[in-house]
Amino acid sequence: MQIRKMIRSFKFAFQGLKMLFLKENNAKFHLLAAILVIITGLYFKVSANEWIFLIFAIGLVFGSEAFNTAIEKLCDKISPQKDPVIGHIKDLAAAGVLFFAISAAMVGLIIFLPKILERL
Repeated sequence: MQIRKMIRSFKFAFQGLKMLFLKENNAKFHLLAAILVIITGLYFKVSANEWIFLIFAIGLVFGSEAFNTAIEKLCDKISPQKDPVIGHIKDLAAAGVLFFAISAAMVGLIIFLPKILERL
């Protein structure tokens, strides 16, 4: 792959990130949650293995949020009017984000709850 094409690809990807975090409220919420998780991880000095799980969970939530947003935008472009099938597609995409967000929260609880209880 040519360097210029690769740089251009990264430019488009970063434009997508910018759009995601500036325009999508759920992505803003997940970003705030990720920042809190990182701060909490630094505070409790989590192990390298724990960081792997936390970073992977955060990445899955952000990735699924990006896919969900792309699916919603595409659905809105294809069918601006209300359509039950489009509604189901959007609901399924949102369910994917919810699934990863709940899984990420469970990872956070498994890692942080014992550390919090230990300090009480």
